[in-house]
Amino acid sequence: MSKDLAIEISHLFKTYRDADRPAVNDLSLSVEQGDFFGLLGANGAGKTTTLSILCGLIKSSSGEVRLFDKDVNTQLKEIKPMIGVVPQEYALYPELTALENLQFFGGVYGLEKKQIAEQIEGMTDILQVKDLLNKRIARMSGGEKRRFNLMAGLLHRPKLLFLDEPTVGIDVKSQQIIIDFLRELNREGMTIIYTSHLMAEAETLCNHVAVMVQGRKLCDGCPSALVAEAGVANLHELCLNLMK
Repeated sequence: MSKDLAIEISHLFKTYRDADRPAVNDLSLSVEQGDFFGLLGANGAGKTTTLSILCGLIKSSSGEVRLFDKDVNTQLKEIKPMIGVVPQEYALYPELTALENLQFFGGVYGLEKKQIAEQIEGMTDILQVKDLLNKRIARMSGGEKRRFNLMAGLLHRPKLLFLDEPTVGIDVKSQQIIIDFLRELNREGMTIIYTSHLMAEAETLCNHVAVMVQGRKLCDGCPSALVAEAGVANLHELCLNLMK
């Protein structure tokens, strides 16, 4: 594996018990360090399962996955400090305040109180949530929860960030704040893997995408190049054609 690759996946399969087909079917792809990589497809395409395997949350049925030239199956302990995970479901304790949640997750990452405070200070300004730190998560809007969900996965400043549908179901203002923040993280060198079914958003964010349909990768490359090669107007139209 090249030192310039953040992720290399080779012939990955995942079949759940009693399933009639693999959730991930012979997936091979690579992600360069510094990429903003979009894993795209409709619900049930295999995006979340792929992310879960990459993060070490579930085991693959077969195939190889390497992150920064380390094997996910045998070197996960070494990989975990380098990755951040922001799931689609809120990974926050609803009865705690935002600050209490962030302090808890910072402790899980092994950060000192001073480090946690510094990270919170920097991100709350950018994400426009400083005045919400003492508010309980249960009393927040969806957009507010999304922003704190993102912060929780970034406290340890990972080299590689996994995002599963990070802007789904939120207001336009929160969506734009999150998008601008992710762009800045990527400009600073963070590799970002992003799953979505929002093709217009992915087309503006990602420098590289892969489209999955029923567990298979049907194409991958630069969004503008894929659109031009297919002779369609945009990524949304390309994906619709691939899903027929």
